[in-house]
Amino acid sequence: MAIKHAREMRRNPTEAEKSMWRLLRVCFPEARFRRQVPIAHAIVDFASHRDRIVIEVDGGQHSPEMDAWRDTQVRNEGYRVLRFWNNDVLENPDGVVRVIATNLRASPLPP
Repeated sequence: MAIKHAREMRRNPTEAEKSMWRLLRVCFPEARFRRQVPIAHAIVDFASHRDRIVIEVDGGQHSPEMDAWRDTQVRNEGYRVLRFWNNDVLENPDGVVRVIATNLRASPLPP
């Protein structure tokens, strides 16, 4: 069921997700990000299995309680989680790229 839902989400990205996908493919090709990836009990917006990092692009539908639960599940699988608001991705792409680059250079999480 999660895979079917992830495929549907890949076919219908938001404008912010489209913008983030372009940034990741152009600025970080070596990280090999994938879109709408099932991890633990969540489908994350973008994931680099190689670098063990997840990027979430959030709109107004997100709630701090649900996001905290999802982030914990994903972190328990060994991933670092970065969250950006839609308007940050659309209006400040250079700042978003700097944050991602800093986190990709950071030391890997322990196993």
